[in-house]
Amino acid sequence: QVQLVESGGGLVQPGESLSLSCAAAGRSISNYAMAWARQAPGKDREFVAGIGIGGGTFYVNSVKGRFTISRDHAKNTVSLQMNSLKPEDTGVYYCAARSRLLRWPPTNADFGSWGQGTQVTVSS
Repeated sequence: QVQLVESGGGLVQPGESLSLSCAAAGRSISNYAMAWARQAPGKDREFVAGIGIGGGTFYVNSVKGRFTISRDHAKNTVSLQMNSLKPEDTGVYYCAARSRLLRWPPTNADFGSWGQGTQVTVSS
């Protein structure tokens, strides 16, 4: 399995931007579908963005136009650029990898590899 490590979380004010990165080790993620999910306190984990093996991207409606997922094959990383952040974007953000085609929306069981998560807090 591929090992995933997220970074880039932090505390920002509403309207600001933040970029998350997911570094993969052990295997190339070129043949993996990747996704970002978040979990707010007391809520279920929610998938917010995904990128298929072929490069197609998918987003939950609440982040469309504000978040952008991308992958860097050379660096073996996946990024999530988050703009115009809102307090409801607060949560722990997880990176996930799937060795098969991505379906959207996915379920937790679709992904065999997960990172440890990085905290994003949007507050004034």
